[in-house]
Amino acid sequence: MSLELAYQQLVSSLQTIYENREASTMANWVIEKLTGLNRVDRLINKHQSISDSNKLLLKKITEELLAHRPIQYVLGEAWFLKQSFFVNESVLIPRPETEELVDWIVTENAQMLGIRILDIGSGSGCIPIILKKQIPASEIISVDISTDAIAVANKNAADLGASVLFLSMDFLNENNWNDLPQTDIIVSNPPYIKLTEKASMAQHVLDFEPSVALFVPDNDALIFYRAIAKFGKTHLSGNGAIYFEINEALGTDTMALLKSSGYYCALKKDMQGKDRMIKAQLID
Repeated sequence: MSLELAYQQLVSSLQTIYENREASTMANWVIEKLTGLNRVDRLINKHQSISDSNKLLLKKITEELLAHRPIQYVLGEAWFLKQSFFVNESVLIPRPETEELVDWIVTENAQMLGIRILDIGSGSGCIPIILKKQIPASEIISVDISTDAIAVANKNAADLGASVLFLSMDFLNENNWNDLPQTDIIVSNPPYIKLTEKASMAQHVLDFEPSVALFVPDNDALIFYRAIAKFGKTHLSGNGAIYFEINEALGTDTMALLKSSGYYCALKKDMQGKDRMIKAQLID
């Protein structure tokens, strides 16, 4: 089977459940991952045969994609701010809006020396690892309740050469807060989707991504923001700041909670024009 035929067959299969453009993008990603050849190289060598082992792997990948398993989990790779991160079903797939949150933090703090950053909700480690690479003079600690997520984050930190301390911790248990130091920046993309919002979500997210990293109770959707605001009052340095990713439908509610907790807040929209990020600082 030639490279060209393998690509065409994969596109044709994926078009049965995906739109044409998405099917083509996924097929290009898969073939490049299998062969190590980019699109231009494959055009030049389109008649080159793929190996028998790659034929078997392509068959397996196709079956998983047709079962709606996200391509990032199928290939074990997700890109975040031009870096490749290993991902599996223990962690969320990094989102573009989270890239915007990290960009915001880097833009405002890249020149700071000796700052300590605490990330709450490690996941794949994409936030703290990129922050360490972009603000190398920082000390970064990241916590997550999932030991499996911590394992993924540690692998990514090692692969990308970023010195980040990852801790397995239930942050909502206030007894654990004494184990965390004073910090200059807190960043968190916590669970913020209400259980009643499940009905409007894509099935592949519900079937494969970790629910513990997604959902909060309907009657306390801001549980993590409330806890982090309380933590910040005892652990945030005088000029420190908290950067949050938020539920786009709860911007007003989240701002009100933070203001009532003694913070000055700035709400920021993402590139889609949705309320997506908040920066909070304690009022003197």
